[in-house]
Amino acid sequence: MRADGSPAGGAAAGSGPASARARSLPPAPPRPGARGPFAESWWGNAWVRALEDSSLDAGRLSRGRTYARGGHVGTITVTPGRISAPVSGSRPRPYRTVIRMRVLTEREREAFLDAVCAQPAHIAALLDKDMPHALVDAAAAAGVRLLPGPGEPDPACSCPDSGRPCKHAAALCYQTARFLDADPFVLLLLRGQDEEGLIDELARRNAKLSAQGAGTDTHAGTGSGTGTGTGTGEGIPYSPPGIPARDALATSVRPPLPPPLEPPAAPGEPPLLPELPGAPDPAALTFLATGAARRAHAALTTGPAALERLPPPHDAVRLAATHPQLTGRGTFSDLFARLARGSGHTAQGLARAAAAWRQGDEGLSVLETVWDPPAGGFDRARGALAAAGLPRMTIRHNRLTDATGTLQLRYGRDGRWYPYRSERTGDGQRQEWWPEGPADSDPVAALNALTEG
Repeated sequence: MRADGSPAGGAAAGSGPASARARSLPPAPPRPGARGPFAESWWGNAWVRALEDSSLDAGRLSRGRTYARGGHVGTITVTPGRISAPVSGSRPRPYRTVIRMRVLTEREREAFLDAVCAQPAHIAALLDKDMPHALVDAAAAAGVRLLPGPGEPDPACSCPDSGRPCKHAAALCYQTARFLDADPFVLLLLRGQDEEGLIDELARRNAKLSAQGAGTDTHAGTGSGTGTGTGTGEGIPYSPPGIPARDALATSVRPPLPPPLEPPAAPGEPPLLPELPGAPDPAALTFLATGAARRAHAALTTGPAALERLPPPHDAVRLAATHPQLTGRGTFSDLFARLARGSGHTAQGLARAAAAWRQGDEGLSVLETVWDPPAGGFDRARGALAAAGLPRMTIRHNRLTDATGTLQLRYGRDGRWYPYRSERTGDGQRQEWWPEGPADSDPVAALNALTEG
């Protein structure tokens, strides 16, 4: 393991961040009371044996199996040298659980590719989602370990249990065995080799071997140049799956699109994000992802206006007003304070703006703008308040303020009344007006809600 927490071993060409791709496995449905092995393939069972051989506590393994069958493991993400997933335990928020593996060095990668290309059957097996014993043995003979070795898999978990593995990491390992069963390229991805880059490189090397065989063949119609040779070092042609583009575009007739799916009842929640060296704060990313999911859900249910672009200061107000974690006006979380600083607000100012945003479409404008309304509805408001027996209000621009200086109605350009309440600042030196409750077209109703609140 390097000092930055990344897996030990060189990142081979074509296996670094620019080309390696993450793979995800959605959560498996709960199977309480199920029995039997977690893996069906021999390499999946080898993975399970490596886990169980490295554990010193059979009890934790047993609880891990129960967690895995009980649906406690969330979406599994596999990247080079790393498996991660949220695993639910005894607390409401899942634990961050990670399994690490060593990636292949450049030399090991070259040796592995040579071992695969040495037998055309190995290429065919991989394309058929199979991992033959002979391939693993050939790689081992070349000094390349594909299956877990000493000290692997290497678990880590955010839970307080110091066991290696804890029951959450054991549950992740057992569920990973099912992932490996379905696709051996997941094991290769763990070793730093993404499927697309690996297949491209095997195709290139195989074509080169075929061309070399054709150049040395002196008997027409025979030898490896036909692409059918079976001897060591002879190549076979490789065609990626699919159909030629000309066949797909040969007709202008297209099947009708299926009807759109119904919007979900509620916006989705982002997955539990890992903490990685040098990566953004997971809490901040979760916050932004939650906001994006809420906007997308609003766009599906209310229309595209929910996706309107806003200037950054106002977009920060929208985030603060719509996100459940960013409420309050006295004490603020570090996340709230960072959002305020990044958008040019103070924490108090952002909280006030968020409260105004929640009042309605004109709420933020009413907070920020003073204006002189024309004669009409605004002038009639004082008479309506007096007729209802409410306290007399003084007028200043578009604002009506009671005699105590603690209650205020602000008239918006949309003809609605926005209630405000005065509160002293923390140092007690001055008062600030805070938006208080929703706007109303009736000034009497707005003031009554304010005095009763």
